[in-house]
Amino acid sequence: MTTDTTMTAAVYRRFGAPEEVHIEQRAIPAPRAGEVLIRVHASTVSVADHRARARDIPAGLGMLAAVGLGVFRPSRPVLGMDAAGVIEAVGSGVTAFTPGDRVIAAMGAAFGGHAEYVCIAADGAITRAPTSLSLEEAAALVFGGITAQAFFSKVAIGPGTTVLVNGGSGAVGTAAIQLATHLGAVVTAVTSSGNAPLVTSLGADRVIDYTRQDVTAGDETYDVIVDCVGNATFDRVEESINPGGALLLVISDLRSMLRSRRQGRRSGKLVIWDVDKPGAEELAHLVSLADSGRYQPVIDRSYDLADIVDAHRYVDTGRKRGNVVLRIP
Repeated sequence: MTTDTTMTAAVYRRFGAPEEVHIEQRAIPAPRAGEVLIRVHASTVSVADHRARARDIPAGLGMLAAVGLGVFRPSRPVLGMDAAGVIEAVGSGVTAFTPGDRVIAAMGAAFGGHAEYVCIAADGAITRAPTSLSLEEAAALVFGGITAQAFFSKVAIGPGTTVLVNGGSGAVGTAAIQLATHLGAVVTAVTSSGNAPLVTSLGADRVIDYTRQDVTAGDETYDVIVDCVGNATFDRVEESINPGGALLLVISDLRSMLRSRRQGRRSGKLVIWDVDKPGAEELAHLVSLADSGRYQPVIDRSYDLADIVDAHRYVDTGRKRGNVVLRIP
């Protein structure tokens, strides 16, 4: 284990603009019983980090978000929902990992990935990193991959299933396209014309440019619609969903959540916004797909930890393609 007692981390003490995040020294956490300490080599700056930092919360969810994020100031000052790195030390009782193992991990709402070290439960969402990818590339598998996979686990997708991915160029969208394609689905991606080559390369059979066409304007219908943007409410896309089909709300406001069950009963179509917390098995599946060449991480830009403010500024534009990776040297 390292003999250092402090680590470098990106910390924010107030909600607000990217400039609220700054670099400081913090104590290196010690793994408790059943935990491992990861020396982080890379993480991502995701839309979830943006929402937490800026308190950019979907309508109606402010009070609920305050429970997890903090009321007056951040309760978890180090952001970062994922990490790729090397096991530095293990707590008592841990046998599944040993120091030196290359791993990827999803901390989820616990955050902590934007630092040189982070602790996570050994039986949590952690698995060995792909052998075919660098740790920087491996970090880009996690956030979008486990999110899309969690939603897809709620519906039946197989050969011939028609899937519309609204917001096909983001971290979740690029993952959803690849995972649906792997399952044999016929995929339509909604994005800008500039992103058409990207989503097509990932497996999209058809591309809709949202700046020129409303996805609900034509006669096309789909078995599954995945909304990664937050503007495909059930009221808007109901007629575009086939009988018995599903709307997967990756981003949802309180009104949509509260109405989802009634809408589902009335229409016979699933409206899903809540999914199970992913674990090691889900991460391991992504790793197997990556190592076999069936799933590739999409990286838009990479920033060093020292440039964390610039990374947040770019994510704030809403124009990132795939993932923004944070290198932690």
